[in-house]
Amino acid sequence: MSWLVSLAVLSALIFFHELGHYIAARRMGVYVEVFSVGFGKKIFGFRWLDTEWRIAAIPLGGYVRMKGQDDLVPALENPDSDSYNVKRPWQRIVILAAGPAANFALAFLLYLFIGLGGPQALSPVVGSVVENSPAALAGMQPNDRILQVNGSEVTTWKSMADTIKNGNGSVDFVVERDGFITRVTITPEMKETTNMFREKVQKRMIGIGPSGESHSLDLGIGGSLAYAADETWEASKLIFISLQKLLSGVVPASELGGVVSIMQITAEASETGWMSVFFFAALISVNLGVLNLLPIPALDGGHIMFNLYEMVTRRIPSEAMLIRLTVMGWALLLGLMTLGLYNDFTRILGGS
Repeated sequence: MSWLVSLAVLSALIFFHELGHYIAARRMGVYVEVFSVGFGKKIFGFRWLDTEWRIAAIPLGGYVRMKGQDDLVPALENPDSDSYNVKRPWQRIVILAAGPAANFALAFLLYLFIGLGGPQALSPVVGSVVENSPAALAGMQPNDRILQVNGSEVTTWKSMADTIKNGNGSVDFVVERDGFITRVTITPEMKETTNMFREKVQKRMIGIGPSGESHSLDLGIGGSLAYAADETWEASKLIFISLQKLLSGVVPASELGGVVSIMQITAEASETGWMSVFFFAALISVNLGVLNLLPIPALDGGHIMFNLYEMVTRRIPSEAMLIRLTVMGWALLLGLMTLGLYNDFTRILGGS
């Protein structure tokens, strides 16, 4: 059942991406011939709004086929007024960017639902104190509940940790201990640690760890909107940074995951509740939005690049250049997909 949920989530994310292209194309007066979720043989379809809507056998992607546009024939031209290729470059860019934009919008909505549902957050309760650390020397103890940091109220471990990490000099804490309020001043020290990419970094630390206690955040509508915007932005930054680390070799190619990893993670999330499913669906949606904006021919970003070139130079790229770059783009995408699937199956077989 969990894998069916995973497949449904992936199909929904693809549907919204293509729906963005579809709506923008219709608004720009382009005739949309086919709207497909999945590739390969059609297993179900119907006509609506003068478009053929279909579900295909391979649910690992999707496409909107517009009149005068075909990724397999990059130099295709059609002189009709409702053809994609006769539209101005800025109009084509709007159509192309609408797909990733739909993914970002969907992620925002998913994060908004999470915010309204009361997301879980680590409470600022000390679980461990490192021996001879600044916190230990200042008298901080396990089970201390941190109420304020530098005069500001904190309700989550993350907000408390961010204040320590980004501050300067000593830090003033207001702590609840055994029903009494006490004040503790601690001077953090720079320590070498590793970040999520396993890089060694210097970080201001005081030597405490969380207890693991968590609570639901009551954000309200305004707070949920802010939460959704912040999470969408942070997820986008994370994916951009991850791509940078992958290209620079900091993250090894063996860490690259494919569609199997996506479905496996989503399936596992579905077993822990709808909020986990929404969270991972939002992250994958942002991932789709970011990746499709990369300037790789055969992706939306590559087509946007061609249209920007036309806007700046006032001439279209040559047919030979379009075909050559598109073939290179497809080769790169297929190579990355193959590597991702290889890594997925290697991890699965290695763990079995």
